[in-house]
Amino acid sequence: MENKVYKHLELLIERYPVLSACKQSIIEAYEILERSYVNGGKLLVCGNGGSSADSGHIVGELMKGFKLGRRVSSSFAEKLKNVDEELGATIAENIQSGLPAIDLTAQAPLMTAFMNDCDPQLVFAQQVGGYGKPGDVYLGISTSGNSKNVLYAAVVAKACGLHIIGLTGEKESKMMNYADVCIRVPETETFMVQELHLPVYHCLCLMLESRFFEN
Repeated sequence: MENKVYKHLELLIERYPVLSACKQSIIEAYEILERSYVNGGKLLVCGNGGSSADSGHIVGELMKGFKLGRRVSSSFAEKLKNVDEELGATIAENIQSGLPAIDLTAQAPLMTAFMNDCDPQLVFAQQVGGYGKPGDVYLGISTSGNSKNVLYAAVVAKACGLHIIGLTGEKESKMMNYADVCIRVPETETFMVQELHLPVYHCLCLMLESRFFEN
């Protein structure tokens, strides 16, 4: 792994030594995400409660600049200006390159329509079936690893040819049955698990940003 990418993981372990137990699974999760993005894939992410908030947080870090500016390429800037000189120049100066990611917990009209007509537990599964393409990545966040709606979505993701990453607590869980890699942070109480999830996904986002946008 390139040093510019790996440095973020080293800093994570330095700041949170307890997460050294997750080092290999974080590397494997990064490699899955990197490979998907290289091949034009996207990330689908969901969770409940605090993990829903984490889903949106992750998408925010990927879809715009996190630590880096991520200016669009000069060739794309020219294409924008060719469409409209004035508007294109403003767009090129201000928008940033993103890594495509969708927060499945944020689609309120779709979610409420589906839950009104169908089994609410399948609300994430419905979206994975609609958005997901082979080679995409599904990230299921569950402190227990046993959240039914997150697991239903994992089953659909696997059937659709998506790669699956689980982000859970320490205990063995059903998510491990479906995930290509499961990052199990070493805590069991919900709020303590969530406190360790944030630095883990920040690290992954930083690693991806360095890989695709540094230099």
